Amino acid sequence: MKRRHLLAVPAGLVFAAAAHAADAMDPQLRNRCRRAVAGGLHYLRGQQAPDGSVLKSVGITALSLRAFLESPEKYSESDGPFITRQVEFILANVRADGSISTSLQSTAYNTAVALNALAATKNPKYDAVIAGARKYLLSHQADEGEGYTPDHAFYGGIGYGGGERPDMSNVYIVLEGLKATSTDPKDPVWQKALVFVNRSQNRTESNDQKWAANDGGFAYRPGSNPSEYENGTGSYGGMTAAGLLSLLFAGTDKNDPRVQAAYKWMTANYTLEANPGTNKKHGLFYFYNAFAKVMWIYGEDTFTDGNGQKRNWRNELAQKLLSLQAPDGSWSNRDSNAWWEDRPQLVTAWSVIALEHVLK
Repeated sequence: MKRRHLLAVPAGLVFAAAAHAADAMDPQLRNRCRRAVAGGLHYLRGQQAPDGSVLKSVGITALSLRAFLESPEKYSESDGPFITRQVEFILANVRADGSISTSLQSTAYNTAVALNALAATKNPKYDAVIAGARKYLLSHQADEGEGYTPDHAFYGGIGYGGGERPDMSNVYIVLEGLKATSTDPKDPVWQKALVFVNRSQNRTESNDQKWAANDGGFAYRPGSNPSEYENGTGSYGGMTAAGLLSLLFAGTDKNDPRVQAAYKWMTANYTLEANPGTNKKHGLFYFYNAFAKVMWIYGEDTFTDGNGQKRNWRNELAQKLLSLQAPDGSWSNRDSNAWWEDRPQLVTAWSVIALEHVLK
């Protein structure tokens, strides 16, 4: 069954489902997912410090807050301190330049995830903070203001902030935040970002870089992948999901050949046992989170994988995440500590948000 999604801009959402996902998912599994989400949120509530923060991190606190606000229970600030303290911690770390971070490291990443969380509150009190954060992110893009010309491989990209090379992961997260806060679709940020996105895709028809192959998937940044994967400039799952999300956030039509190529790579290389395109489990929960988002946005309930097998992504991702949840409600990557995936506070927030997209 095919379900269409409409471009929409209610805070915290990118696309609004035209129909409920219940008919595409096993009902008993759906109920188990709701219980798993509740367990994950209970764990996250227990990880809050008295000031509302999780690990004293704006980024992880914002992900936790988003998980609560977008849950089936639709928690809000009216539910009390376990929500409002998280909001207050984020607001307490707003900087003069509009960024939201506890330090000068990862300022763009922290600001972007905080932007998503504040948008999800749907509270107009934060409009000024959101506007400042959005302005900061727009100024952080690698373009003429930073001395980059359109022929540079990094043009249009966005990095962590404090780490100067842009990458597809941060581009997707920033574009998600900009989309959630209704950034003008005619703003130059989108087209500039697409220049970087094109140069990160293994698709020679739209990538002018000599390193590019032609399988349609995405690398971490033009001509480079994290050394942990040992796959050179090959496409892999986490970044292909991020690249496809970026294309869709920027308004690229679903029938565009770049979108079709990325979707074909992702479905042909589908697996939940490793980060697709690698034999590694580094960044596995990052992939689960991005995969859930992009499949929901793309709007197909099922797909056919590279072996010709029909897959129901909701049922399969739900079953995988349920099998990995600890008795205390948390998740963590037991096979890799790369990029903080051994920290249950981060991975639980990602997993809950993934399941929330499964349930939409």
